[in-house]
Amino acid sequence: MPTTAKGYKRLLCWVEGFGPVRCAGIEGTSSYGTGLARYFKAQGIEVLEVERPKRRQRSSPRNAKSDPSDAESAARAVLAGETSGVPKSAEGCVEMIRALRAARRSAMKARTQAANQLQGLRVTAPEQLRHRLRGLSTKELVAVAARFRLGDDPHDVAAATKFALRSVARRYQALSAEIAELDAQLDRLVRQVAPQLVCLAGIGTDHAATLLIVAGDNPERLRSEASFASLCGVSPVEASSGKVVRHRLNLM
Repeated sequence: MPTTAKGYKRLLCWVEGFGPVRCAGIEGTSSYGTGLARYFKAQGIEVLEVERPKRRQRSSPRNAKSDPSDAESAARAVLAGETSGVPKSAEGCVEMIRALRAARRSAMKARTQAANQLQGLRVTAPEQLRHRLRGLSTKELVAVAARFRLGDDPHDVAAATKFALRSVARRYQALSAEIAELDAQLDRLVRQVAPQLVCLAGIGTDHAATLLIVAGDNPERLRSEASFASLCGVSPVEASSGKVVRHRLNLM
C-alpha cells in the first residue's frame, strides 16, 4: 500500500477487517513512520513506538530481515507492553524548531567546508596571490575574495584560482546569511515555546532547542524525571562489583 493518505486509509480498512483497532505499534515514528503515525492519531487510534529489532537477533538466516516477521514482532511488542512508549506528536512549534535546526546544522557544516576550501586554495595559490592573501582571517579572506573582479574565461592558474576563491567566498557569504535567517526564526520560536528556559543562566537558543526537541511537542508523554533521564541517556544503571558499589550512565 502506498505511503499516502489513501494508502493509510486502505491499510486501516484492511486492519479493521480483523476487528476493532485499539492501538498501533509503529517503528520509526520520527522518520519514515511519521505520516502513518499522524494518520492513525487523527483517527483516534493510540500509537506506540516500537524499537527496531536488534541486529544480533538476526545473526542467523532464519531471523533475516522480513517485513511480515517485523510486523508481527511489532504487534506482539504492543500486546506484551514492551514498546518504547508514546512517540512525539510532531505537530506543533517544537517540530518547527526541529526542521529549522536541521537546516541550520547542514548550513553550518557547508559553511565550515567552504572555509576549509578557502584556506586550501590560498595555500596552493600562485606566490603573488598567496602573498596578497597571507595573514588574513577567514572573514577578511571571504570579504577580499568575494570582491575579486574577473572575466568569464580564466586564462591562467592565477586567474582560475581567483575565480575559485570568489566562488567559494560568495558561497560562504550566502550560507552566513542563511544561518542568520534561521537563527532569527529559531530564537523567536524557542522564546515563544519556552521563555523561562532561555532565561536560565547558561541556556541559550541552541541548548534550549535541543532539550525541546528531545521532549517533543507532547512532553506529557515523559511521565517522570526518571523517564526523561532515560531518554537522554543519563539514567543511572547499577554497575557494582563485589564490595564496590557504583553506578554508570545508561548510554544504550
